[in-house]
Amino acid sequence: MVGYVTMGTSDLDRAVVFFDALLETIGAKQVMNSGRLVMYAGGEGGMFAICTPYDEQAQAVGNGPMVAFTLDSNDAVDRFHAKALELGATDEGAPGERAPGAYFAYFRDLDGNKLCAYKFGS
Repeated sequence: MVGYVTMGTSDLDRAVVFFDALLETIGAKQVMNSGRLVMYAGGEGGMFAICTPYDEQAQAVGNGPMVAFTLDSNDAVDRFHAKALELGATDEGAPGERAPGAYFAYFRDLDGNKLCAYKFGS
């Protein structure tokens, strides 16, 4: 249902380095770079973007919003989370089963935005 998600950044160059390296681990790459907005896509149809705020005001982290990436295995969730932390992200919940068949990991990017990697089912 969701076509793409956009998250704000206070430093686009720094965010691009972070997300290029992180999203590469799941086969996503840049498909557009306008100099203010960078869009990533993988093989699944959904897209993810980072941008400096259009109103030129400071980027702010929401209280509640989170972007979740669905992955194909628990190992992929582990690797994605580990790569995010290696790149400077902050741990918000180590990988693990949160309910039967629900494996999740949480972190915050360099701007404080909350992200999740997850796998449902066995």
